Amino acid sequence: MIVAASLVLIVLFSVGFHLFSPWWWTPIASNWGYIDTTLVITFWITGAVFVAVVLFMAWCVFRYRHKPGRVAHYEPESRKLEIWLIALTALGVAAMLAPGLVVWKRFITVPDDATEIEVVAQQWYWSYRLPGVDGRLGSSGTEWIDFDNPLGINPHDRFGADDVVIDSGDLHLPLGQPVRVNLRSVDVLHDFYVPEFRAKMDMVPGMVTYFWFTPTRTGEFEVLCAELCGVGHGVMRGYVSIDEPEDFDSWLGEQVTFAGLPAGGAVRVAETAEESDP
Repeated sequence: MIVAASLVLIVLFSVGFHLFSPWWWTPIASNWGYIDTTLVITFWITGAVFVAVVLFMAWCVFRYRHKPGRVAHYEPESRKLEIWLIALTALGVAAMLAPGLVVWKRFITVPDDATEIEVVAQQWYWSYRLPGVDGRLGSSGTEWIDFDNPLGINPHDRFGADDVVIDSGDLHLPLGQPVRVNLRSVDVLHDFYVPEFRAKMDMVPGMVTYFWFTPTRTGEFEVLCAELCGVGHGVMRGYVSIDEPEDFDSWLGEQVTFAGLPAGGAVRVAETAEESDP
């Protein structure tokens, strides 16, 4: 009797804690409400199964508790029960997977009008690169990374000269503009994560991963690293500010471009010398 009552109390406490918990998602600030919906569907399905299984266990403990003279009935197999369990399990798994597959298709399909930016991670800070007046990013690679070129922008790519470089600073983005976020890591595994955006992706050395989102409200949001990346993991933080378009343009105009860095300036001098050499 005590065991059965304890199981019922576990169900009541678990459901009550979920419904009235003060710890919930941060208010969303992007278009990825689909992800919240998918998680809610998963919660409902797994929660219903949890409640059903534990209450069934409580009923079994109470219904078949020991009584003098009672003999247990041994039934090693039940084809009907197995069919029901397989069907219900398959239905539940499909109901959890289907919304995720739909959202994943949206997640990897970047809109044609998305602006492309780059996030570069290294122990233990974030750097960013935004396109300049030509509207596109130049190529980059780890072989070009040095003190004067911290993001490894290709000094021979003309499209990289006007790229805006934010080395260990805060990122600004315009409100309502879709953004494709290219992700690179200089050293170990990192993960660029802003809880309010709901979108994140691992950053793997030697690879360029990506995700996209559309900011839906202005504000300043904290950047976290969601991949254990060393002793400084807990302090690897930064901020993303979502601005009105005119405020973003004003901020962007104040930032330094690759051509303004020593590495970019050296390349411009060399190219000018080559063009003027008879």
